[in-house]
Amino acid sequence: MTPKITSFTQRRVTVADNVALNVAVGGSGSPVVLLHGFPQTHLMWRHVAADLAADHTVICPDLRGYGDSDKPADTDGQTYSKRTMAADVVALARALGHDRFALAGHDRGALVAIRAGLDHPDAVTHLASLDVLPTLDMWDVLRGTTAAVGFHLYLMAQPPGLPETMISASADAFFGHFLDLWAGDPTTIPPDVRAAYLKASREAVPSIVADYRASATVDVRHDQADKDAGNRLRMPVTVLQQDWGAALGFDAAARWREWAPDLEHHTVSCGHFMAEEAPAEVIKALRDLLAR
Repeated sequence: MTPKITSFTQRRVTVADNVALNVAVGGSGSPVVLLHGFPQTHLMWRHVAADLAADHTVICPDLRGYGDSDKPADTDGQTYSKRTMAADVVALARALGHDRFALAGHDRGALVAIRAGLDHPDAVTHLASLDVLPTLDMWDVLRGTTAAVGFHLYLMAQPPGLPETMISASADAFFGHFLDLWAGDPTTIPPDVRAAYLKASREAVPSIVADYRASATVDVRHDQADKDAGNRLRMPVTVLQQDWGAALGFDAAARWREWAPDLEHHTVSCGHFMAEEAPAEVIKALRDLLAR
C-alpha cells in the first residue's frame, strides 16, 4: 500500500483543461503549499506537513507529470514550463478556497515556486526554496568538470526520443542513483517511501524528462525576460541550501540576492533531501519565514 501523510486527506483537483492534480490536504489556518522535488512525490513533506498542520492549512500536491497527478503529453514545449506548472499551483489553491498562500518548494518544486512568485506576486505571500538556484544561475555555474554533478540536466535537455528511451530502459537504476547519491543519510527515506518514489518515477519518464527539458529551453527565456525587466521576488524569501558555492566556486547567497531583496539565506549541513533528513531545521525555517 502506498504510504500517506498521517491525518491528511487525498483529493484530485482540476487545475487546467484535462489536468487534475493529486493533493494531500491537512490542518486548518492560513494556507501553506508545499511542492516536492525530483525524484519524489508529495510524500517528501510528510514530517514537515504534519507539524505545520497544527496551525496551518497545508496543501501538498504532486506536480503535474509526477506521482498520481495527470501527465499530459508535451506537444508544444510549454506543457511543463515552470510558468504552466506555477499556474497549476495558483489554480489549485484557489480551487481550495485560497487566493493568497505561502509557498515552499524543494528542487523542481522550488523552481515552480520561484516562477509562481515572479508571475503571481499578489497570490504568494511568502516563498521558501530548498536546495536549488534560479534557472539562469543554475546553468551559469555549471561549467567544466564540475558540471558532471548535473549530468542528468544535460541528458534530459536533449530532443525527445533518446533521453526517454535511455531512462526507461533502466528507470529504477536511474532514479535510485539520485536517491542514493544525494541523501546525506539514506535511512531517512524508508523502504516503503523509496519504493513509492521509484514506482511513481518509472511511470512518469516522459513527463519528468519534459519538465527538465523545459528548464533548458522555455524556462531560460522566461527567467531572462524577468531579469532584463528587473522583475524580482517581492515577498519575504527564505533559502535553505547545501554549500554548493564552496564546491562549485560561487557565492550562492549573492546570486539569490539578485532575485530576492528580502532574503534569508541559510547553509545546511545535511544532504539534498533536507525535508526528510533534517525536518526540524526545515520546520523552524518555514515557521520563521511565516512570521516575517
